Amino acid sequence: MAEKNPYVINFGRVPNQYISRDYLIDSIVESLESEIVEEQAFKLTGIRGTGKTVTLTSIERKIRENNDWIVIGLKSNSNIIKDLVAELYSQVPFISSFVDANLNLSAFGIGLNIEKKSPVASIDYALKTMLKEVKKQKKRVLVTIDEARKTEELIDFIQEFQILIREDLPLYVVVAGLYEDIEALENTDGLTFFLRATKYEMQPLNLTIIRSDYIKTIGVTEEVATEMAVLTKGYAFAYQALGKYMWDNESKELTEEVLAKFDDALSDKVYKKIWSELAPKDKWFLQFIVQKDKMSASELLEITKAKHNEWSLPRVRLSEKGIINTQNRGEIRVNLPRFKEFVDNQILLGMI
Repeated sequence: MAEKNPYVINFGRVPNQYISRDYLIDSIVESLESEIVEEQAFKLTGIRGTGKTVTLTSIERKIRENNDWIVIGLKSNSNIIKDLVAELYSQVPFISSFVDANLNLSAFGIGLNIEKKSPVASIDYALKTMLKEVKKQKKRVLVTIDEARKTEELIDFIQEFQILIREDLPLYVVVAGLYEDIEALENTDGLTFFLRATKYEMQPLNLTIIRSDYIKTIGVTEEVATEMAVLTKGYAFAYQALGKYMWDNESKELTEEVLAKFDDALSDKVYKKIWSELAPKDKWFLQFIVQKDKMSASELLEITKAKHNEWSLPRVRLSEKGIINTQNRGEIRVNLPRFKEFVDNQILLGMI
């Protein structure tokens, strides 16, 4: 029986073979587990395909190894507070017993209908009471939210979270989301606490580690592995996709067929979605930017015959979305691997 391909290009699924961001994961886990609590909320942010979900899952797994923790994963577009109360009740035996004996949550469809006790009218009160019991039992609760975006439910939860931590209750949060979605939450009135929470941006994977992985896992030569690693630009999804198609390639060489499959995966799984969300002016500038891995801003303006003020807003938007890097003053770099091939195809299709 053929050995199963260890690389995965389906979002939301943790691959068998992946490069862990150990420093980032350990930093958050150590902060969460420290005796003296300094931070109770963390944000993971980055463009699509940078490994946010895998990293969030790794944090969950590490925390679950500690019996003092209760880990609950929730969705940003659900009734977060009610769902958290329901999950605590259904997953944690001592909470179930406590609620059944002390709280009538029948109004929310949770627990037993205790006739001798009036139904609790506020779900916020129910959560606060349950967390007090969690604290009494010397436990902590970690809530994780993947694909976090600005919703009324998430805003309500963050506002309630601010109240709960002021009362020294053992509730902790790690959210993961796209640059623009996290920024939209940070800029929401009344969420100053969330703005100040520690934010980790998903940086490119180490190319040396990618090369070593390809050599060990796929069995390619060091020369081919180096070429592959450079081709990915450290982009987590690209590392998985290129590994997947090279694994299936008997020659273990970067053939045109492998590159075609690689380009298709990048296009279908990531780039088409990114492209659909760009402003027309951003797309127009990108057709020039992608022709080089890096160029100066003055060169771009010379090529496009555009004025500096015409480039200012697209530059900010493209940089915030993680498509380009403008950290070096006056220099523009493309962050996404084989993005030129994708943009050139959009031009041929008349999409610009």
